[in-house]
Amino acid sequence: MEKEQRQQEIIDVPTFSYVENEKERKPKKIGKLALIAVIMISALIGGGISSYVMPVYIFGKLIPYPQNYFGTDAKQVIHVKPQNTEFLVSAVAKKAMPSVVGITTKSIEKDFFFGARTSKGLGTGVVVDKRGYILTNAHVVNNGNIAELNVLFDDGTKKDAKILWRDASLDLAVIKVDEVNVTPADLGDSDHLQVGEVAIAIGNPLGMEFEKTVTSGIISGLNRSVEVNNNESIDNLIQTDASINPGNSGGPLLNSKGEVIGINTAKMNSGEGLGFAIPINMAKPIVDQFIQKGEFRKVYIGIQGMNVNLFERSTGIDLAPDEGIYVARVYKDSPAGKGGLSTGDVIIGIEEEKMSSMNQLAKKLYQYRPEDTIHVKIMRNDKEKTLKIKLQKIPKNYQ
Repeated sequence: MEKEQRQQEIIDVPTFSYVENEKERKPKKIGKLALIAVIMISALIGGGISSYVMPVYIFGKLIPYPQNYFGTDAKQVIHVKPQNTEFLVSAVAKKAMPSVVGITTKSIEKDFFFGARTSKGLGTGVVVDKRGYILTNAHVVNNGNIAELNVLFDDGTKKDAKILWRDASLDLAVIKVDEVNVTPADLGDSDHLQVGEVAIAIGNPLGMEFEKTVTSGIISGLNRSVEVNNNESIDNLIQTDASINPGNSGGPLLNSKGEVIGINTAKMNSGEGLGFAIPINMAKPIVDQFIQKGEFRKVYIGIQGMNVNLFERSTGIDLAPDEGIYVARVYKDSPAGKGGLSTGDVIIGIEEEKMSSMNQLAKKLYQYRPEDTIHVKIMRNDKEKTLKIKLQKIPKNYQ
């Protein structure tokens, strides 16, 4: 009896269910909009992991890049290397500022009604040699027609200067100040500039009260031409959107290393953010000669020539090339004569640049030094030919 009672007690022990309320524990149905939202959020998170985390933190570090990750042709891939540019402009300005000078001029102009009167000019220059050689624009020194020329240096020193050389067609000039302790600028290479590179300008816009103004931007274009007047233009200019105003002329245009890549020369008044600079490689042969020899003597080719269109209008003779330089005379013992150039040839190019005028040829020769050899492309008897001509220093009595 007692045993049966114990068994009954065991049987009568209540059992507990983990489902306290079956109705409450049933999964809730998710609405269609909520389901779509969940799917989209999941896709965004997954996309972020695959597009950012994997390339930045995983590929190339923990595991190799997948095959063809950069495409099938590696030459078509542009790799961008991020750099810390937070203090770039400040660092460039600090490096270049001691080499930038202010230039003031006084000119005597004769007026038919009012007689002689004095006009003042203002510009900028950049020191290119520790002995006081300074590069600037020809128009800053009024193409040599000045009565007084002064230079204000970074330390506040003001000195008289003299003009050693200037060329209005290039809008470049070299002036010199004696007995000064100056820091020359580093000159860069303007032949390998690319559109989009950083460009920084330093100058004295609108007056000395704004001296050493720093502006920054990018290289907006290359090989630009700007008309100076109806008969003349300045070619192969660097275009920049760094702010340039009157007074900036002659000042340096700098790259991200603080190297001079151009000499600021002009601003397009009809538009905003259109400044232009002369490539520094145009001035390097001139600067080098002054530094090495204390003077500059341009190289020459030794011909008298006429533009093809002018020759055709004057003679009625139709030449084969549409443009070029007709060689009317070759001087004896000149580089042209020694190189095989003859009267009647038409120069159509030097190296990879087409030649269309004597003015263009004269500017092109500024890029070379004595003893440099150039490839001159000509048309002779309706056939194209290339000559090698070794350039020489222009004789003093050369006309």
